[in-house]
Amino acid sequence: MGEDPTDGAGHRACQAGVVEQYRERLSVPVSWWVIATAAVITLYVITAVPAGVIAGAAVGGIAAVLLLTLFTRYGGAVVAVDSEKLRAGRAAIEREYLGKVEPLSGDDARNAFGRDCDPAAFLVLRSYLPGAVRVEITDPQDPAPYWLIGTRHPDRLAAALTADSVARS
Repeated sequence: MGEDPTDGAGHRACQAGVVEQYRERLSVPVSWWVIATAAVITLYVITAVPAGVIAGAAVGGIAAVLLLTLFTRYGGAVVAVDSEKLRAGRAAIEREYLGKVEPLSGDDARNAFGRDCDPAAFLVLRSYLPGAVRVEITDPQDPAPYWLIGTRHPDRLAAALTADSVARS
């Protein structure tokens, strides 16, 4: 108790000998929460005026619970890099199978999400994220040629993947 979970470089220790080098939760932006709040209030008012406060509260409450659940699950994906694995959403891959790492932003990221995307690629994307990282997969057993991972910090994620990596870009 009272121990600092990070080492001197700011990395968090996970399990014995495993150091987390990058972690990002792909949470939805604040603007989505503001819009959702406005929608819930609107639903409450348009129901409460003709049908009463109880009906308005029921409709608004149901909408609030649904939006809260949706935003929490959609924004709950985590991208993490440690000394052994890359984790993106529910998937994980050992770092020994990672090849070239390419940070993408602007038009490069938009094209990677759309016209340049390989249908066999593994995708962890969120429409509100400005950048992405494309990570080549070198495992011959893996059908995905690369992973395309949405991120707010493509350069930091790419740096974490290339630091101490078995296969450098």
